[in-house]
Amino acid sequence: METRQLEYFVAVAEELSFTRAAARVFAVQSSVSAGVRALEAELGARLFERTKRSVALTSQGEALLPRARAVLDAVDEAHAAVAPGPHLVRGTVRLGVFTNLGYLGLPRVLAAFRERHPGVELRLTPSPAGSTGLGEDVRRGVVDVAFTGLDPQDHPGLRYTRLTSATFVAVLPAGHPLAGAASVAPGDLADEHVVTTPRGFGNRVVAERAFAHAGVAPRADTEVADVGDLPAFVAAGFGVAVVPADMYEPADGAVAVPLDAPEAWSLGLVTRPHPSAAAAALVAGLVHALGSRPTPD
Repeated sequence: METRQLEYFVAVAEELSFTRAAARVFAVQSSVSAGVRALEAELGARLFERTKRSVALTSQGEALLPRARAVLDAVDEAHAAVAPGPHLVRGTVRLGVFTNLGYLGLPRVLAAFRERHPGVELRLTPSPAGSTGLGEDVRRGVVDVAFTGLDPQDHPGLRYTRLTSATFVAVLPAGHPLAGAASVAPGDLADEHVVTTPRGFGNRVVAERAFAHAGVAPRADTEVADVGDLPAFVAAGFGVAVVPADMYEPADGAVAVPLDAPEAWSLGLVTRPHPSAAAAALVAGLVHALGSRPTPD
């Protein structure tokens, strides 16, 4: 079994296309196809279901994928161990992201990382299940590093690094009786309709804990996939919202009032317990750029 065959396999598994996989690994499609067939022959297993229009992993392919990634990570670590300097870290890092990270200046931060580590290829991918889904993606090896809006205890078995913390604000219609208040308690919103993000999103999980701590459960009857859109929905009359202050984006017709609750929203990073050299370098770069304090495993 050759590492190049595993590289071809992982590329096809992630792209679900032999054409895109070939472009990604700088090889002709026939070489990628031949490499995957040779790997299937050696393993005695069919790794992909192929049709004229689609490519999908078989159950055997699903089982092999995290192990193939682990092998390639180990190869990258071997190269890094004998490299003449820290700037020669090599490999691919799949970074799990979610929307509303614009306030971090992430493109600038990642550009600085690439300048320092030109041998590392970055691939950014979101999860429709928010921080919960990103944590599972790390656990399954789909991504190597992920941003998370959940707390360390929500990611058992993963390595967690806290980056920033923010208090919550209640987003209210401009004409709401509490719009001019100095602060709002979770209990003040007990009878409100709440506009929120889908289940699994970190900001929703932590906000619901604040409500539960206060003994209330507002009606979450409108879900919006982008935190930044919540104030606009509040202004349009869908209800109220609770969002991290760092993620609040002003909208005409809505106001933000500090939420008087002990819970805070934290932005962090999660990796597997023993990340690759490239993944560890990315975490270190984000720590340097954004500031953090590591949390014990």
